[in-house]
Amino acid sequence: MAPAALSSVGHYENFPVASWLCPARLRPAVGAIYAFARTADDIADEGSAGAAERLADLAAYRAELAACVAGARSHERWPEDFVPLAAALRTYALPPALLEDLLSAFEQDVVKTRDARGYATRAELLDYCRRSANPVGRLMLHLYGVHEATALRQSDCICTALQLINFWQDLSVDLPRGRYYVPTEDCAPHGLDPLGPKSWPTHPKAARLVAAEVDWARELMHEGAPLVHRVPGRAGWELRLVVQGGLCILDRIAAGGFNSFQVRPQLTPWDWPGLFSRALRM
Repeated sequence: MAPAALSSVGHYENFPVASWLCPARLRPAVGAIYAFARTADDIADEGSAGAAERLADLAAYRAELAACVAGARSHERWPEDFVPLAAALRTYALPPALLEDLLSAFEQDVVKTRDARGYATRAELLDYCRRSANPVGRLMLHLYGVHEATALRQSDCICTALQLINFWQDLSVDLPRGRYYVPTEDCAPHGLDPLGPKSWPTHPKAARLVAAEVDWARELMHEGAPLVHRVPGRAGWELRLVVQGGLCILDRIAAGGFNSFQVRPQLTPWDWPGLFSRALRM
């Protein structure tokens, strides 16, 4: 679930978090953004709570965010998140709407899982990615003082691609948990029943569907990749590794016969030399 967001491709970890490539002055703010998103993700996704309890806790978390933005000093339930976040908001004037978008996406995920509903169209899924993934990239650019419209658009492409890659990587995990991210409009052209997601893994044309989704994510990643030359210093190099990590996962899905309904592809330590080599050539 949750945003493809903050080191190598994986659960909520498609962006580096306060790593050795991040300037020391920005690490507290990056850590605060990550902690905020990580806790909200856990509220929505972890443990055995029912949907009603998750939504109530997310509403409380949203109220804490509003208080934080307003400059309130009391953070009773999650001080470990909101005290650092308050400092980051003051120091860097972070746009609160981007943080609110993340919470909106988490709430939507809870509701869709509760109701066993997926996404009818690619446009609908892209709107989810706009709120679940893109805000993190925009927040990072804000910290680095990058505000150009082209850079923001490229960031959105990368972040959405990373979110989609996370979905296509995790098909074998999400489907049994009642999470459906493949747009139903993409199923029929490949002969899969849009209303029968449990039948997708064993369908003879399932691999063709996954291949189409992989192509979609790859196109978005290539569209956003020029951003690596707009982000300054070490962050640009880190972004190169993020992009190449995402593309490597897509390569791994393809090498496995687009069988990610059955097997979850992963990066291994053996992939890192290739990732560094590809990053250097960008």
